[in-house]
Amino acid sequence: MQPARSSRTAEVMALIRALETAEPQDRRLFTDPFAAGFLAPPLRGLARAAALPVMRRLLCRYLDRRLPGARSSGSARTKLIDDWGSAHVAAGARQVVLLGAGFDTRAWRLPAFAGLPVFEVDHPATAAAKRRRFSSAGLAGARVIAVTLDFDRVALPDALGRAGFDPARRTLVIWEGVTNYLTAEAVGAVIRWAGSLAAGSGFIFTYIDAAVLSDPGRFVGAPAILREVAASGEPWTFGFDPAALPPYLGERGLTLIEDLGADQYRARYFGGRAGSLHGYAFYRAVNARVDRHA
Repeated sequence: MQPARSSRTAEVMALIRALETAEPQDRRLFTDPFAAGFLAPPLRGLARAAALPVMRRLLCRYLDRRLPGARSSGSARTKLIDDWGSAHVAAGARQVVLLGAGFDTRAWRLPAFAGLPVFEVDHPATAAAKRRRFSSAGLAGARVIAVTLDFDRVALPDALGRAGFDPARRTLVIWEGVTNYLTAEAVGAVIRWAGSLAAGSGFIFTYIDAAVLSDPGRFVGAPAILREVAASGEPWTFGFDPAALPPYLGERGLTLIEDLGADQYRARYFGGRAGSLHGYAFYRAVNARVDRHA
């Protein structure tokens, strides 16, 4: 991303959540009443217009042509991570770390997170933009503990430690929409750190299938999406081979619970509607648990 501005990806995800929230109650996967407040004025106007069914359909159709599969994948993935994260808290996690938090609102909208320390870690520019938009979104900044760092340059444990994070407490870590922008070394360092946390801690993260970087034509819509993210100044740089992930995590103290691609988590939440939703099959979400010290 550009050092002086917040992540464009964070704003796109906030728009996707706002559009999902505008769906009729019996169709929407989740409700995020705060998402539209994080959008810059032009996009905020579009999100408000989406309250009208005709405008919502037109906007969704445009996004689906521009970024095939991104909207439906983003909505289903948000719900998937909401459910996984809530389950980890129910199982005993007592603090939450959101890595690369962007304009995430889980600290406010998920009942499971109420009363827990929530550390939001992000690039300084995105964190500053989020602080500026708190009031527009109707949120209190004191609800989270903000930690700013560049994942490629600053040690995560040091930054969290200065903010009061306790590595001995059972923790839920959510790392959504970040690994594909980093180096292999930066991703490996974070995963090693996650595997060193207290036994039973949960680690949820997303990644792209490495094959999309070398052969994008294998995946519906991928060439257009790769061009779009590169043009935005946020090119994708790293992916995993899904087959190699279980042993990779195991060597770092983590047990894989689930690793789902976009087609799979869309099927889980959209049901019969998923058959008509295509694209983003290379995007994957992982639910893992720390077992090294058990």
